[in-house]
Amino acid sequence: MSEAPSITMTSNYLSGLKKNNPKYDRKLRIALFGARGVPHTYGGAEAFFRELAPRLVERGHEVIVYNRRSLFKERPTHYKGVRLIYLPSIETKNFGTLSHTLFCVFDVLFRRVDAMLCVNVGNAAHLIVPRLFGKNVSCNVDGLDWLRDKWGPLAKGYFHWGAKIVGRICPKGIVTDAYEMHRIYIDDFHTPSACIAYGANIDASSNSDVVRQYGLTPGEYYLIASRMVPENNGDLIVEAFNRMNTNKVLAIAGDANYKSDFMETLKRMAGPKVKFLGHVGSAEHVKELHCNCYAYVHGHMMGGTNPALVKAFGYGNMVLALNTLFNEEVVQDHGILFEMNADDLQQKLQFVEDHPEVAAEYRRRAPDRIREAYTWEHITDQYEEFFLELAAGDDPTKIHSTVVNNPKALARTIAAGRKS
Repeated sequence: MSEAPSITMTSNYLSGLKKNNPKYDRKLRIALFGARGVPHTYGGAEAFFRELAPRLVERGHEVIVYNRRSLFKERPTHYKGVRLIYLPSIETKNFGTLSHTLFCVFDVLFRRVDAMLCVNVGNAAHLIVPRLFGKNVSCNVDGLDWLRDKWGPLAKGYFHWGAKIVGRICPKGIVTDAYEMHRIYIDDFHTPSACIAYGANIDASSNSDVVRQYGLTPGEYYLIASRMVPENNGDLIVEAFNRMNTNKVLAIAGDANYKSDFMETLKRMAGPKVKFLGHVGSAEHVKELHCNCYAYVHGHMMGGTNPALVKAFGYGNMVLALNTLFNEEVVQDHGILFEMNADDLQQKLQFVEDHPEVAAEYRRRAPDRIREAYTWEHITDQYEEFFLELAAGDDPTKIHSTVVNNPKALARTIAAGRKS
């Protein structure tokens, strides 16, 4: 039976544990793999490694991050104290991650590692290798990849199979990043998990002229910042925006990282006030695009704590987000939720357009949501205890995020735990 979430995990809490149990005072050797690597600007897993790994090093731990060799023209040996190892990969849509992870799980056998974390449930089968050799293996399962339209039936089936077996391969090492995902893994796969959210930084604009390089005027555009894949509902947002009465533009920062019929359809339906910026490779430019937009529109419907959504709050955005259980968990009363239809979104966009004082108040309050639950220091506290528990052979799935002061999400998780 999975226990209900406990609201603990702060730096002071971990300090208290160290006084009572020597396992919390260890310096660990930790390996992270399953992403493109660091420093890399594309993708949430890459940003996760980029934020978490150096903070663990600052706390005295040794950290290895595995990088996909072909994606890095320059290959330094270290990044902010983190050791970087470059291994091959077959760089295609379907095999880039899987092929690289296969090299990682064999290489890590020859490293002195106390705990390892792999991201993406698609890598689950590979984790049998270090598990058979007695390594302390864990997996952040990420989102609901078996439902994503960008994958064909075979790939979807493979992801779903991975979700079924990952709990058997890593029985004490599953991480979900939202309470709703925690519930899904209990209900559908009978798999308990540590619930540790994704984090964000709080920052403000330092050079608003950056957005002018993209043909934008500060405060005069709505923003989408995501991969242009069907489940992020860019088409719904464009349709709603086309119906608006506004002089502002809709800026779309993002692309598909493969040939995409959806992207071509999106460009055909876009009106004259929709600007496609493509993939924005500079983290500083992404920040400025967020910090200077009038409002950020988030259409993601799959997965747990979405990196783009918490990033928007950290940058002080007026946020409109699709009404899903995952997004509700993050947004609470700090943004506006819209339904899965263009009429509802158009009405809410128009309301925000016509009431700038409301938009300004949401922007003012947005960073408070990050301070409450999503700072990277707080997330690092949780992962540090997770790795310490894993290395000691104990059960870290009892660690839970303090994301919730949301009674509905907490109640769903408790109910799922009682059924398991």
